[in-house]
Amino acid sequence: MKKSILILFLLSLCISCSSSKNSEEFVNKAEGRYLFNANEVLEVYFKEQELYVKWRGRDDIKPLKVSEKSFYMKEMNEKMIFITEPTIQIKLAEKTEHKGVKYHFKKMAANEKTPHEYFANKEYKKALEGYLKIKKQDSLNPVIREYEINGIGYSYLREKEFEKAIEIFKINTVLHSNSSNTFDSLAEAYLSNKDTTNAIVNYKKALSINSENKGALRSLKKLRNSKWI
Repeated sequence: MKKSILILFLLSLCISCSSSKNSEEFVNKAEGRYLFNANEVLEVYFKEQELYVKWRGRDDIKPLKVSEKSFYMKEMNEKMIFITEPTIQIKLAEKTEHKGVKYHFKKMAANEKTPHEYFANKEYKKALEGYLKIKKQDSLNPVIREYEINGIGYSYLREKEFEKAIEIFKINTVLHSNSSNTFDSLAEAYLSNKDTTNAIVNYKKALSINSENKGALRSLKKLRNSKWI
């Protein structure tokens, strides 16, 4: 009796293990990078035909296979469903928490990158183009909020990564060209990099937009007292 139970247990275990495997056709269709949001990627890959995910710094997430094309990912607390027709994409199963809201993540083209990825590769022009594309599609997207991008810039300043700080602040001045604060921040980055000439240009630009910008006024006064102006 005990032997029979053991055999049944081992058989069910084998079935469970084999069920986590995916067909070659599904692997070929599903493997790739998906746009999780405008500036973030979820990457699906396979090891021995078992599905894994790279997401938010994790390279080894293994969702639980629920059915042929659906997987539960505890890191999201969501069930991902792969839609293969007419084009491959991932959708999230409807939940009470987001009832009525549909989440779809499109598969990215082979050479497609997010603005963040372009920026990380120092392809600053392409990064700007990506951010402008997001703005055109959705001007209220959180990814292009002025204070969000400014926060990124100041994090680079704290790490003394002046080139990156300057470039992200420059992007912010294009996205928010009527903001005195974006030019003030760019001027600060130039000044931190000992580029006083460009710092002055951008402090003056900040004041041309808002003559009451106290930070820019204070900084220009210091520069004036240092006889840079």
